[in-house]
Amino acid sequence: MSKIGFIGLGIMGKPMSRNLMKAGHSLVIYCRSAETVKEFKDAGAQIAGSPREVAQNADTVITMLPNSPEVKEVVLGENGLIEGMRPQAMLIDMTSLDPLVSREIAAKLAEKNIRMMDAPVSGGEPKAIAGTLSIMVGCRQEDFEEFLPLLKAMGSSAVRCGEAGAGNVTKLANQIIVAANIAAVSEALVLAAKAGVNPELVFQAIRGGLAGSVALDAKAPMMLDRNFAPGFRINLHIKDLNNVLNTAQGISTPTPLTESVMKMMLSLRDGGLGDADHSALVQYYEKLAGIEVQR
Repeated sequence: MSKIGFIGLGIMGKPMSRNLMKAGHSLVIYCRSAETVKEFKDAGAQIAGSPREVAQNADTVITMLPNSPEVKEVVLGENGLIEGMRPQAMLIDMTSLDPLVSREIAAKLAEKNIRMMDAPVSGGEPKAIAGTLSIMVGCRQEDFEEFLPLLKAMGSSAVRCGEAGAGNVTKLANQIIVAANIAAVSEALVLAAKAGVNPELVFQAIRGGLAGSVALDAKAPMMLDRNFAPGFRINLHIKDLNNVLNTAQGISTPTPLTESVMKMMLSLRDGGLGDADHSALVQYYEKLAGIEVQR
């Protein structure tokens, strides 16, 4: 198996990189956390002192970072990946970021004959751990076919959606649907509780019908258990929805549902829940209704 560079060993990146190692790939990593560095060094990973050094030791580099500024710094900044990547090397950026930034970075790399695909994911920490993420890819068809086995070490589904930037456009569409779904689940369960009907029984009754969804099955139990430990933080969903709104404004596309959920998430963030799981959206409705959803 090949040596893979990996930068961005957070909630998502850490289990994704572990799954690469389980699939037989060796890793070279760059990370600022001493604890994480020790963990991966003990597991057999090579440790680099900069993104440039990662690129000098691997022909394929994966980045999984918070947002556009971090990706630009790691790829294009001082001692960045672009300074160490060889011609025809591949950058797989799995960050969820502004599609226009993806295209900008891809163009800069292309000037040096370096390949790139944007490949954001959906599924949160549980699916990152299980290796069953859904991966949305923007790149050339031949590159997709070449790297599909590598992507499948981290996800159960990988779909090429078009050229550079298409993966992140698809991720924005995904995040609109996820946000609206979680808000609708919250609204429905608070309505049930306020009306005196057991919300857990409502969940069990509707999950097999048209209202059923992965979001309902994943988030309703968390709401009922009052478990808001982050699988996907509200702060990160705010970041994604901000990218949605910026992109939509740039192409004159209406996004009234996204705007409504964004206001809810910003309210929760301002109330100190930015690091809670996005299932904490239920607390926005609970505060207004004066009732708590629970089993």
